[in-house]
Amino acid sequence: MVFKVPEVRKVYTIEDLDRVQVDYDRSTDTLHIVFGEGNEEADEAILTENDVGYRIKGGRIIGITVYGLLRRLGMEV
Repeated sequence: MVFKVPEVRKVYTIEDLDRVQVDYDRSTDTLHIVFGEGNEEADEAILTENDVGYRIKGGRIIGITVYGLLRRLGMEV
């Protein structure tokens, strides 16, 4: 899957779609999505203006973090 990170002029791929881990941390209202085993070290980390973080390794997105998830959905934390 090819994915363009908003606000960044690069295109990345997402692999390991059959091994996706999703975790929500209520104490920080943060959603973590990990592609693959989850033990890879990122080469690059990008935080966009809309508080979404991307972890990149070798041109692949290995993780996405959404900060303030319930706030975005109009729900209380």
